Amino acid sequence: MITYNEARNIRRTLSQLYWCDEIVIVDSFSTDNTLAICGEFGCSIYFKTFEGYGAQKRFAVSKAKNDWVLCIDADEVLSDELIKEVRETLEKRPGYSGFMFPMNLVFLGREFRHGKESHRHFLRLFNRQAGSYNQALVHEKLELQGKTGRLHGRMLHYSYANLRQWNEKCERYSTLSASEAARKGKNKSIAAVLIALPYYFFRYYFLERNFLNGLEGFYWSVLNAQYHFLKYLKIRELHSSPTRSLHPLSPSSK
Repeated sequence: MITYNEARNIRRTLSQLYWCDEIVIVDSFSTDNTLAICGEFGCSIYFKTFEGYGAQKRFAVSKAKNDWVLCIDADEVLSDELIKEVRETLEKRPGYSGFMFPMNLVFLGREFRHGKESHRHFLRLFNRQAGSYNQALVHEKLELQGKTGRLHGRMLHYSYANLRQWNEKCERYSTLSASEAARKGKNKSIAAVLIALPYYFFRYYFLERNFLNGLEGFYWSVLNAQYHFLKYLKIRELHSSPTRSLHPLSPSSK
């Protein structure tokens, strides 16, 4: 697990990892109570300057003692059903390289039970002999050889407890995503910028059925549209001035 100032989340997450042989933490020099909480759970703690999510997670995986690795974020919590399923699966020594879990979003205190955010699957459990994370600054991916399976037990993603947290992460993620796009030579047209807000709102609210998730579903759709709009503006800004840096890399788990 990679961390930076996750004191508000990490105790809830660590309390559901009691069954693990070890808990490896790669911290980017937290200034809150994160490390003290990790110490209470007997975590193995390493420090690394933040160089992007992919690099941080690759480093964390390299510090694990076992081949099978569960890599989750500090705001993700395994259900009791998922823990039981993972343990039973690993005892059978499966012929898979990794497993995906379904994850429900919890946003502003509401668990989303409808739409895309209630049945997305994420690859979180894998054999590190079959691969690892790429080097992406943000939206890193596990690149594995071999088969991947799906488990049925759920995780809960306690994403944002308030709008201040959203704004902080929106600023950071949009900067990292824009920097990644600029590094690959990508740009966005004025037309793409203009339609970003209405297009992404329609997509999140109607196509992904967040209108079924109440007022929080509406907020989620508006804010995600805002994120894409801001990211597109930053991509254009970087493209017009290639030598400019929007902001230094700042660490955090997701």
